[in-house]
Amino acid sequence: MRLFALALATVLPALAVNPALAATTYPLTLQNCGMAVTFDKAPTRVVSIKSTATELLLSLGLADRIVGVGFQDGPLPDELAAAGGHLSVLSDKLPSQEVVLETEPDFVYGGWESNFAADGAGERPTLAALGVASYVAPTACRSVKPPKLTFDAIFGEFEEMGAIFDVEAAATTLVDAQKASLAALKPGPRGLTAVWYSSGTKAPYVGAGNNAPAMVMEALGLKNIFGDVDDGWISASWEAVVDANPDVIVLVDAAWNSAAQKKKLLAENPITSQLDAVINQRYLVIAFPASEAGVRNVPATLDMARQLTALDLPTP
Repeated sequence: MRLFALALATVLPALAVNPALAATTYPLTLQNCGMAVTFDKAPTRVVSIKSTATELLLSLGLADRIVGVGFQDGPLPDELAAAGGHLSVLSDKLPSQEVVLETEPDFVYGGWESNFAADGAGERPTLAALGVASYVAPTACRSVKPPKLTFDAIFGEFEEMGAIFDVEAAATTLVDAQKASLAALKPGPRGLTAVWYSSGTKAPYVGAGNNAPAMVMEALGLKNIFGDVDDGWISASWEAVVDANPDVIVLVDAAWNSAAQKKKLLAENPITSQLDAVINQRYLVIAFPASEAGVRNVPATLDMARQLTALDLPTP
């Protein structure tokens, strides 16, 4: 995470040095997940749902605009812990519309489209009728299927958030820093295969061909054994994993299903215990909040590249 810290160190001063650079002209209208959203001014009271949303706002120096957070997938990275230390947690899971509206927000930023449901934070048209703008992370849109995820698409979200809040300088600095980090990435040996194990015990929930897992594995030079499936994540079978016998297994480390628990399951399962990657402990670990499209993807990819070089890898 050192590269994330360096990038953040350059972003936060950008707000103070030249906050008016490329100032947003309001009203600003954006097309977001099949819905037009208009901002008459920069939001001042924001509810963020999901870690990806909260962490991007913090990375852009917008901590003072956040009046509540919900559905956080894990602790903040060290680089954002101080900035986010005061945040009010509305719910450990998805907050209800009533709880969201009690904060008197003018903007709700959701990491998943499903966050905006009648039994969740509220449907987007309902919130709009109450004067509350909403935004879905474009890479998580489902009503309008996004194209295969790229780092440029993620950077586009950074830039849109910079425009919404009139902090384009900070967004540009963040994007430039992450692009520079990517440019320095040295992929591992080509030809190695991998499976992205997100969750599940009886059946593995794995990364497929068009979202963050596919993007990260491709950047690492790994061939995703489920990469030909046009989806972000799918429920697969252990038999399919065994048949593919991937060289490397990516383990998503979540509070509810840790990397350690996954290693134990793989080693004890009679089917998977014979996998070369399990026998030789060829694992790459990524924190759950970094496994979804967001500000952590680039530093996590570089960290995984370092993990990859440390493994005892087979010759491609």
